[in-house]
Amino acid sequence: MPPDEEHRIRVNIDRLVAERGMTLTQLAERVGITQANLSVLKNGRARAIRFSTLTALCEALSCAPGDLLSLEGS
Repeated sequence: MPPDEEHRIRVNIDRLVAERGMTLTQLAERVGITQANLSVLKNGRARAIRFSTLTALCEALSCAPGDLLSLEGS
């Protein structure tokens, strides 16, 4: 996929945070990233995610990567 094309990865942070009664501020603090970076990720504007960040998100949300990320249109 060329870099300028839209990706189809959906990030389910809003749903997972709501299900756990957590705020985005709390999640950012637990993961150790800024709220701005969390916003970029949750809104699908991130071009990449580090495995360490993905791991921290999954640990903070008690989920698997497949719960956090999904492919639209499949």
